Amino acid sequence: MQSQTLSGGFTDPARDAARSFRSVMDAIAHPGTIYDITGATPPAPLSIAAGSVLLTLCDTDTPVYLAGDADCDAVRSWIAFHTGAPIADAANCHFAIGTWEALMPLSQYSIGTSEYPDRSATLIVETAGFAANGTTLSGPGIKDTAQLNLPDAEALASNAALYPLGLDVLFTCGSQIAGLPRSTTIHLPETA
Repeated sequence: MQSQTLSGGFTDPARDAARSFRSVMDAIAHPGTIYDITGATPPAPLSIAAGSVLLTLCDTDTPVYLAGDADCDAVRSWIAFHTGAPIADAANCHFAIGTWEALMPLSQYSIGTSEYPDRSATLIVETAGFAANGTTLSGPGIKDTAQLNLPDAEALASNAALYPLGLDVLFTCGSQIAGLPRSTTIHLPETA
């Protein structure tokens, strides 16, 4: 396990972090658009994309919550060695990582305050796959509309209704990432 802990970080930290940061910012700036993100090789069950996000955005001042299968010794040790980020509970994290089901309920995370809306959690949702089809999105960073298959459009629409409070979400799969900031409008299908 020690070799797994010590390996899997950025090979060229400055350049890899800069490329990963650009992918994360593009994903948040253009909701519903899928971007490639690489650089990290984290232990299972984390994807390359999720590991790259953690290496890019986490440090000793960013508590991380590990949900479900992500909460294992290999992932804890890897995060501690490569980022120094403390492991926290859901209510006190800046980042939470796991599958959608493992991260539930959304109500356990900080959504910020009216004075400090930026003090909310960001969810890194590991998915089996995602595509630019499904739920229609609109809002900042989207020319007209975009589409992204979401795990629970109603829950995410309820989160967006809290804006400027609420959670930001990064979906990761393999070496790809898509963002869904809280400012995005989620169009639910009309029910008869």
